[in-house]
Amino acid sequence: MTVEDPPQVGAGPDPDVRLDAPPILSVKDLEVAYGPTQVIFGVSLDVPEGGLCCLMGRNGVGKSTLLQTIVGLQQPKAGSISLGSEDITKRAPYNRTKAGIAYVPQGREAFPYLTVFENLRVVAEASAKSGPDVIEEVLERFPRLRKILGRPAGFLSGGEAQQLAIARALVTCPRLLLLDEPTEGIQPSIILEIEDAIADLKRDGLSILLVEQYVDFAMRLADTYAVMDVGRIVAGGPTDTFDRGRMQQLMSV
Repeated sequence: MTVEDPPQVGAGPDPDVRLDAPPILSVKDLEVAYGPTQVIFGVSLDVPEGGLCCLMGRNGVGKSTLLQTIVGLQQPKAGSISLGSEDITKRAPYNRTKAGIAYVPQGREAFPYLTVFENLRVVAEASAKSGPDVIEEVLERFPRLRKILGRPAGFLSGGEAQQLAIARALVTCPRLLLLDEPTEGIQPSIILEIEDAIADLKRDGLSILLVEQYVDFAMRLADTYAVMDVGRIVAGGPTDTFDRGRMQQLMSV
């Protein structure tokens, strides 16, 4: 999606989020390579405790690779990743999940032959932190899913599948939620439902790192932002410092 008119609501940091407080996630001087090809160069990025940081940039600049490295699916060649006060750089992906990181990739992964409810139950039962009411709490955030609990996940629309993917992440009761392009290929009415759900999660104190190219959507939600280009962070800060003209240059193909 392209940069359009300035956002009308929600722009600027949430006054309840202290941007000077210690971050929930701190990435420092990260370097990542696929074999001999380096794709991330010295990236540093913070996500505020209880806030939302949006990571933007064109396709192929390293945003998804950065998320995969944060959750342990890629190993960095240099740099560090901390969750709160804990260095998690060398932890296995499963242990990062136990520490409180939930990841929703672009593929909206689910078990296609299991129903919506079964998908939620499988994840809830595998999570030591999930309580007996966690599925009901998640369904309150995504009422559309309640109507299709018996439908196999492989038969969902793109918007329904995206809501299920986020719901599956939430049943693990995370401290930090990583979302990779949640609006990609989604009809406008569902985008608004997803935006409302993310805004509610943020109000409830969940820390979120959002990768997104729909700039207005991102700016309505974010407290801070960062922009990647060719594997580096080239702009960023509190959203009230957002430079739309500079963003148009960075996001243009």
